[in-house]
Amino acid sequence: MSTIVEKSMSATDLSRYCRQVACRAKRAATTLALVDGATKIAWLRRSADLLRENLDAVQKANALDLEAAPDYGLTEAQTDRLRLTPERIEGIAAALEEVSQLADPIGQVINSTVRPNGLTINKIRVPLGVVFFVYESRPNVTADAAAICVKAGNAVILRGGKEAAHSSSAIVELLHEAARETGFPEDAVQLVETTDREAVGHFLQMPESIDVAIPRGGEGLIRRVAAEAQMPVIKHFTGNCHVYVDAAADLAMAEKIVVNSKCQRMGVCNAAESLLVHADVAGEFLPPLAKRLEPFSIELLGDERTCELVESAQPASEEDYMAEFLGPVLSVKIVASLDEAVDHINRYGSGHTDAIVTNDLAASKAFAASVDSSAVMVNASTRFNDGGVFGLGAEIGISTDKFHARGPCGIEELTSYKYIVHGNGQIRE
Repeated sequence: MSTIVEKSMSATDLSRYCRQVACRAKRAATTLALVDGATKIAWLRRSADLLRENLDAVQKANALDLEAAPDYGLTEAQTDRLRLTPERIEGIAAALEEVSQLADPIGQVINSTVRPNGLTINKIRVPLGVVFFVYESRPNVTADAAAICVKAGNAVILRGGKEAAHSSSAIVELLHEAARETGFPEDAVQLVETTDREAVGHFLQMPESIDVAIPRGGEGLIRRVAAEAQMPVIKHFTGNCHVYVDAAADLAMAEKIVVNSKCQRMGVCNAAESLLVHADVAGEFLPPLAKRLEPFSIELLGDERTCELVESAQPASEEDYMAEFLGPVLSVKIVASLDEAVDHINRYGSGHTDAIVTNDLAASKAFAASVDSSAVMVNASTRFNDGGVFGLGAEIGISTDKFHARGPCGIEELTSYKYIVHGNGQIRE
């Protein structure tokens, strides 16, 4: 397996190492642009087979990470996310096979026109080039990111968290073995083998070799990458997601949607963090909802009227309405109109996912048009903003940007395009 290097490199050696990795990735991206879809599929499927065949080796590497988890201050939940059981390794292998089955976007003709002078102008989907992907603990992300980047024709430099370093190294070594067996460019997937945080800064200063940076993790990581990168960044800031219960809502439906949006899985970016309720239905809706939330130990932080209606609710601060709690806390505000709800979301939200529950078609249309988020749900849980659910097959993250990609970033979002023009001797007069 690859060697994990702790902070033992000099500044000069670290800079040289990072540049060598980036240069290899750039060369691999050029080679990868000519690799056909069948070879990508063969690599992905052989990688899945090798994961299954080397289950014990992967778990042995994972055990080193689990042993070190207390030293990194990981919680029990974080340690569990790090753990690779046989079932989870099978899930990683199955995910590679699923990506292999996705349509290859490279070379797709997006648009084609013939101009009056006879020129044929084709708009063709092409890879982005080299992706620098910075992410935190979960080792399954190593395989997922490699698969989706390469399927989209990109070389990828993976900089995972130190908490999963041995697990990620074991997985990438198997991806490399599959590459050697299938004639695939091995350097199309590279794992940064030093845990030195300064390595990230070096890569972010290499726009000549790296085409895009994608950070996936805590807000501090994302803000650092966005501030330091000299190449474009596809970023996902906080997921402060809202559910608005309109005056015309089916309240039984609304209750189910709020509970699912908040409680189905609290520590994820598309979980609801804030609830807005129209004043006309607040008295009927909020007290029963509070009882439904009691088994989940949800703390409600609300405005004055919410605290009057729900005895256990505590006053909410301005900061609470901006917060991504990622746990059993929900901010609540009672609003007088749909317009007030939209204003609140556009002021405090993060542009991730927001939902309306209503039987009023005009209200749903106005909400969908006015809320400035990557995904707007009408009578559905916020938890559905996900690449797999949207039929993308896989995603590398959910972007809250507007350029170059927004929402779940699947294979097509990891591509660009160029124009290829065919003529028969035309010159411009």
